[in-house]
Amino acid sequence: MIQYSRGIRVHAGLIDWLWVRIHTDTGLTGLGETYPCSPAELGVIERSFAPHLLGADPLNIDKLWADLFLGVSYHGWAGAEVRALSAIDMALWDLAGKHANLPVYQLLGGASRQTIPIYNTCYDHLDFHKEPVRLARELLESGIRAMKIWPFDPVALRLRGERLSPQGLQEGLEPLRLIRQELGDAIAVAMEFHGYWHLPDAIRIAKALEPYDPMWLEEMLPQDNLAAYRELASATCLPLTISERLMTRWGFREVLHNRAARVIMPDISWCGGISEAKKIAAMAETEYLPVAPHNCGGPVLHFASAHLAANLTNLYILETVRRHYLDEYRGLLTADLLPINGRLPLPPGPGLGVDLMPDVLTRPNVCVTHLRA
Repeated sequence: MIQYSRGIRVHAGLIDWLWVRIHTDTGLTGLGETYPCSPAELGVIERSFAPHLLGADPLNIDKLWADLFLGVSYHGWAGAEVRALSAIDMALWDLAGKHANLPVYQLLGGASRQTIPIYNTCYDHLDFHKEPVRLARELLESGIRAMKIWPFDPVALRLRGERLSPQGLQEGLEPLRLIRQELGDAIAVAMEFHGYWHLPDAIRIAKALEPYDPMWLEEMLPQDNLAAYRELASATCLPLTISERLMTRWGFREVLHNRAARVIMPDISWCGGISEAKKIAAMAETEYLPVAPHNCGGPVLHFASAHLAANLTNLYILETVRRHYLDEYRGLLTADLLPINGRLPLPPGPGLGVDLMPDVLTRPNVCVTHLRA
């Protein structure tokens, strides 16, 4: 039975993480995470979720998910409500794994691979705008053979995503052009666009990128018009990837049915948790589409994403951020999950296999809220 929970707000740089720790009468705890607006997400847990959770059986994960979702569905099924639900669901899977004394990936159906393919999202000590080849070489030397960059973002922000000039187009192409010129196809390069572009210029950019064969084009347009994405997909031979900002299986349903994306990218801490990410991946598999989970949040998400990636039969590749696991996550959790020869090992157990370091709760950038019956 769930006795109480803690909402743990952490201000980390420009992002607020929310860790949720659920406590039971057996002494077991479960840990979950979401971001980036911890006051809003914690407010949902305090006001809407805690009354349903306290006193409930934490092993009834599907029932609790459905009850919590129903309780906030009239608010709309996107935003803080689903992010908060994602953290709760992650914590419940952690609890279930500890109860069974098994890692979460075993509860999901077992490991589909012995190591997990990854790419590096380049928030890094090297600026890919200025030193793209040096950065790519450094990643290759560490065994990582795929990276993600967003060189068109400065152009988009100057132009509000439209009326792209020839000079702006060349500016955005330059990092990938240099990597291909120096390294050929030794490293895969995904192109991120953060939804900044309008359709006509997105098509121009996609066509200009085709000779350089990027791994994918991610979020070229905003997420609220999937018919436009279908038009973009029909205008280029390059694969589109969508998107961590879609929430729940219903949010992904249209993009799966209209074939706008070739790679599906849910974020466990945003889409509805491990439960929902597994269902989204199964839906993608019925369309013969691979999944590349978004993993750009905090350290608990990193472990949870690895458990999902270990299990999925239609995994394409998992996002990781070198700056996060080598620097920002250090000292926060009881274990680290680092690449070995450019791939992640299977994550440990039981549950997610990790907990908060005891001193974390006393740090000045951490605020703890107790929710009791």
